[in-house]
Amino acid sequence: MEPTPNKSRVLKFGVFEIDLDAGELRKSGMRQKLAGQPFQVLQLLLERPQEIVTRDELQHRIWPIDTFVDYDLALKKAVNRVREVLGDSAESPRFIETIPRRGYRFIAPVDGKGTWAASASVESALIKKAGAERRPTRGPRVGIALGLGAVAAILLLLVLGSNKFWSRPSATSTALQIRSLAVLPLQNLSADPAQDYFSDGITDALITDLAQIGSLKVISRTSSMQYKQTHKPLPEIARELNVDGIVEGTVQRSGQRVRITTQLIHGASDKHVWAETYEGDVRDVLALESKVARSVSRAIEIQLTPVQKSQLAGATPIDREAYDLYLKGRYFWNKRDREGLTTALKYFQQAAEKEPGYAPAQAGLADTYSLLGASGYDVLPRAEAMEKSRTAVMRALLIDDKLAEAHASLAFLIYSYDWDWTTAEKEFQRAIALNPNCAPAHQWYSEYLNDLGRKEEALAQAQASLTLDPLSLNANHNVARAHYFAGRFDQAIEISQKIVEMDPNFALAHLRLGRAYAAKGMYQPAVKEFQQFSKLSGDVPLATASIGNALARAGDRSGAVRSLNELAMLSKHRRVPSICFALVYAGLRDNDQAFAWLEKAYVERSDFLLVLKVDPLFEGLHDDPRFEGLVRRIGFPS
Repeated sequence: MEPTPNKSRVLKFGVFEIDLDAGELRKSGMRQKLAGQPFQVLQLLLERPQEIVTRDELQHRIWPIDTFVDYDLALKKAVNRVREVLGDSAESPRFIETIPRRGYRFIAPVDGKGTWAASASVESALIKKAGAERRPTRGPRVGIALGLGAVAAILLLLVLGSNKFWSRPSATSTALQIRSLAVLPLQNLSADPAQDYFSDGITDALITDLAQIGSLKVISRTSSMQYKQTHKPLPEIARELNVDGIVEGTVQRSGQRVRITTQLIHGASDKHVWAETYEGDVRDVLALESKVARSVSRAIEIQLTPVQKSQLAGATPIDREAYDLYLKGRYFWNKRDREGLTTALKYFQQAAEKEPGYAPAQAGLADTYSLLGASGYDVLPRAEAMEKSRTAVMRALLIDDKLAEAHASLAFLIYSYDWDWTTAEKEFQRAIALNPNCAPAHQWYSEYLNDLGRKEEALAQAQASLTLDPLSLNANHNVARAHYFAGRFDQAIEISQKIVEMDPNFALAHLRLGRAYAAKGMYQPAVKEFQQFSKLSGDVPLATASIGNALARAGDRSGAVRSLNELAMLSKHRRVPSICFALVYAGLRDNDQAFAWLEKAYVERSDFLLVLKVDPLFEGLHDDPRFEGLVRRIGFPS
């Protein structure tokens, strides 16, 4: 056999070159002090430029299996030494990029790669095999990436526009079915910890963009954000959220420039499918996120409809402060208490003032006003709140009539205040058609179906909302609500108890638990839950009314009358909805007084009247001739 000709093993990047045979790193011809483990780290990264090299691969390559050392610390020191010699930094990398929870990637162009590449790929595969056999159990997750060296022939590096680099999906992506995914909170790599909110905002934007792809199930922000700074392995997260894929990455902001790096991981196998890096101006961040969303859809081979393509391509620059204000508004809105809603209203108003053409801010205003006038919150008079909600939602639709959240807001308004059941259902269905991943649309549609007695349809919509947001307290509560109105009180109790375990301070869970106990005749624990609801909700009138209703049904007439007196005293210095008095009188079986107050609630257009037909609280009124007349005037479909 003829000897193989010698190939150059000198690689060049920037002003540096590394001689792999001599074991030297040179800068502009001058030898640099880099040897031992740091040199080996740099060599392995250079063998696979633009690819993620996992911590496991680096450890198994550099430290023998029988070495006893703090691998994480040793590897960190080695990488820091390489960066020191190269004049590089983790915050603004020119050469070595940190991939959170996985490893590192050499991002600069490399010249002079010879025939050693194939053997390096083989060696990498052997390293992975060895790693799988010896994988330690040593605390925080160490990523297992799919080595792309073996499929290097199909990778194409493109330089597009504003310093954007992207890698096509690996050959494995066609074999890995991804029809559902979660976007984990992108890690803030900026030097300023105050920029955490910026990286969270970009995470939210990416979730919003991906959620527009109707054929892809995307977990809502509420659930995804609970994994911020987690050390759980990605397969475990994928199992908990019941998704096929995980998107994770980093955000770096420097002045008016932003760099976003994202990667897609197949959850069950923990295999790397795709990675991408973008750079651009801060004002273009939403447009960059839309590009990422389109790239994800290509990576998992999901076909976008013309409408979806238009939505993803239509991202316009937005005032950064306005977007931050909007995100803060949604955060407090999701708390679903009086203080949270009041704070959310302030942020949504500020966002709308900063960016009048931003439709989601107007939809947020509409949603907040709707709840501020609802039973259990009672912050604003109902008519005032709902008309303000109408103004905001119509503004949102004028700006963007394809915004699913705005159609869901309109549907909720038409159903809960206008009592136009037919039009409301069409709007709910339109919202879901525009964005099947819009969790609030499913949740409110479930409430609508519950009130009409369409039990199984209501539960299906509640489950759809929960699937999109499995860790959301509201989504879990909505499933408990569906069981309650279907007469499945044990299931409602079980789910409500789990919610209380998740967050003992979530007021609605205590209200639902109390109602389910009362429906089963368990009045003592019901009263305790209503008292807890009162404490957590700021002593809202509905809490006092719920206690009075339970005491009345338990036969404690004096206790019920005491609740009526408390409501009367309370009404002297705050608004007490008429439905609260009606609830207590319904429990006392004083039909004349109950219907007198229900008539006042009808004038107020109380949203509580919508559960007249299905809530056990009003069962004692069903045989009264006045009941059918009231139901008919509310407009319930036959």
